[in-house]
Order: sequence, then C-alpha cells, then structure tokens
Amino acid sequence: MRALIPAEVLFDGEAPPTVLPVCDHYAGSEKLMSKSLALQAQLGPVFDVTLDCEDGAQVGREQEHAELVASMIGGEHDRFGRVGVRIHGFDHPHWRDDVRLILRAAKRAPAYITLPKIRRTADAAEMCAFIEGMRRELGIAKPIPLQLLIETHGALANVFQLAALPTVESLSFGLMDFVSAHDGAIPDTAMRSPGQFDHPLVRRAKLEIAAASHAHGRVPSHNVSTEVRDMEVVANDAARARDEFGYTRMWSIHPAQVPVIVAAFAPRDDAIATASAILLAAQGAQWGPIRHGDTLHDRASYRYYWSVLRRARATGKALPPETAPLFGMGSSE
Repeated sequence: MRALIPAEVLFDGEAPPTVLPVCDHYAGSEKLMSKSLALQAQLGPVFDVTLDCEDGAQVGREQEHAELVASMIGGEHDRFGRVGVRIHGFDHPHWRDDVRLILRAAKRAPAYITLPKIRRTADAAEMCAFIEGMRRELGIAKPIPLQLLIETHGALANVFQLAALPTVESLSFGLMDFVSAHDGAIPDTAMRSPGQFDHPLVRRAKLEIAAASHAHGRVPSHNVSTEVRDMEVVANDAARARDEFGYTRMWSIHPAQVPVIVAAFAPRDDAIATASAILLAAQGAQWGPIRHGDTLHDRASYRYYWSVLRRARATGKALPPETAPLFGMGSSE
C-alpha cells in the first residue's frame, strides 16, 4: 500500500491551512526596496518583501510610484516570487489605479496585495472583486492572494467576516493606526513594548485578529517592532507574539530585524526531531493511533506536528532526510 502523506489524510479533504514566510518586510522608497530585494536574494525566500504604495508614495506622485513598484515585481532581483505590494486604502482615489498599473506593468503578478485602512466588510469585498476582475481581464492564471490590515474600529468589529472573504490569506494588525484611532484614550506607550502587550484594548485586538485568522485558515501577522537598535527587544516581541497571542508571521521595517524575526518563529531543533519521529511512525501505521514514548497520539496531534514541520521548512530549517516521504518527495530539500 502506498504511504499516504499528511495533506491527504489529516484535513478531511480540505486544503491545509496556509503557511507563509514568517517575516513580512516593508519598504517604500526606491533605495530601500532595492536593498530589501538584495537581502532576500541573500537570505532566500524565508521572508517576504512588501513594496509600499500607501506610505511610500509622495502625494501627487502616486502613479509614478506605482510604476516603480511594478518594475520591481518579477524583475531580475525578484528571484523567488515572494514580493507583494501594499496599495492605497479604499477611501483613497488612487487605489484602483494602483491595481491597474501594477497588474498591467509587472512582469508577473505580485505574490499578494495588501489592503490597508479597511473599515467595512463591503469595502474589502469590493476591492477583492475589483482585483479579481482585473486579474481575469489581464489573463493572469491564478487568483492573487490578499492580505488585510486590521487597524480601524470597523475592521476589528468585522474581523471574522473579513477573514472569511475567499481570496484573503492573511490578516495583519496595524498597531500604530489602531492606537491613534482611540484619540488619546490609549497612551502612546501601547505603541511599543512592553505596553503593546499589556494594554487591555490592544491585547483584545491582537487576540481577536489571531482567533479570526485561525478560524478561517488564514495567517495572523503581528505588527512591527519599532525598535531598530536593540535586537533583543525585537526577538522578545516576536516570541511574545508567537507564544502568547498565536501569531505565525510578523512585520519588519528594518533589515536587521529580518533574521531575528525568522529565527524567533522557527521551530526548535528538538521540536523538529519530535515532530519527525511522531509523523513517520504515524505514516507507518497508516495514520492510525500510535504510542510515542509514554504518550498516545492520533490525528489531532498529527495535525499539530505537521504544522511544526511546515513552519520549519518556511523558515529555512533543515529537516531530517527521512522526512522526505511525508512531503511526497524523494528528498526533504
């Protein structure tokens, strides 16, 4: 009998939850975008690069900036196809032009499009429909994944509806705008650590976004750490986002943050070894219950350990060669 792989047996015929690179690095100026792409070429596709049309474009020069962004997507420095773009928000007059210009001019479709300043589910749905319509009109073969920024009262109130939109793959928390939207009722200490993890309203927002994401198989992406000198602060922010709030991805705004975030979200070697041993034994038992050490395991725990191995691959961690059959491959590389 052929050895069945986890994706075939653990998810009741549905696709496994999305796994994305664990770091989303933002860049807005031409200089910073070029540096970000060079860093990605060096480190590999363990992080995404988001080219920013919203905050990156000067007022009145939105078209020029969108054209610049389009020229970098699919270009010689976009080696892995993991370059996305943040367009303007629904209430900005240029968001449709961002989409038209980028999809028409880029050598290939962006890895994803990030939609900021979402306030209503209907607005997000209209943006999704417009992007899908342009994708079909231009003959782009596959739907373009969308990532939504949850940074307004309206977005948080409708976060479960937003997570359910069909082309959405990730929800991101926009901490700064969220705090500012409270008109001083939340102190500015909540825009940085440790306050961002302690203030009740901010904690609530983080937890709601993570819960909605996981309920619909989306990736919850944690807000940026504003610390750009002390990387221990960034590492601690990433660890708290991962362990206390259930986030599996995090923003970066400085190149030095990227390897720190990737390392923080990567499974430990001992966790990889345990997951490998349990899943290989389960595969050998045709995915029936097994005993590993003094603990019984079944498909519920198998799904957990499969997520460990998938996240390990996404962070560039080496897997034991014997795990190759779990991925339906002759090699784990």
